[in-house]
Amino acid sequence: QVQLVESGGGLVQTGASLRLSCVALGRTLSTYSMGWFRQAPGKEREFAAGISRYGFTTLYSDSVKGRFTISRDNTKNTVYLQMNNLTPEDTAVYYCAAQQRGTPTSMGAEYAYWGQGTQVTISS
Repeated sequence: QVQLVESGGGLVQTGASLRLSCVALGRTLSTYSMGWFRQAPGKEREFAAGISRYGFTTLYSDSVKGRFTISRDNTKNTVYLQMNNLTPEDTAVYYCAAQQRGTPTSMGAEYAYWGQGTQVTISS
């Protein structure tokens, strides 16, 4: 079983950038496709980005496409989410998740393992 630990969240102003990291403990990261999800206050969790086991395929929601970039370094057992041009609408708790598929999906129910989340807050 894999344990996921996110970091990199914080409070920044509109237009700023943040890079989130998610380290996988206990299992080799390349076993999993990975996803980043987010949940804003009072809203349901939503998919943001996904990446295949070796990084050849990426998937983005329309709300983050062109601003966020997901990547991974399997040698470091880490997946990243580079977030640029942030707006207050990006304020949420961000979670990384793992699924034992070759390619990522946007369905949270298909991810078996989840991190504890990291808070991202964007001020206007």
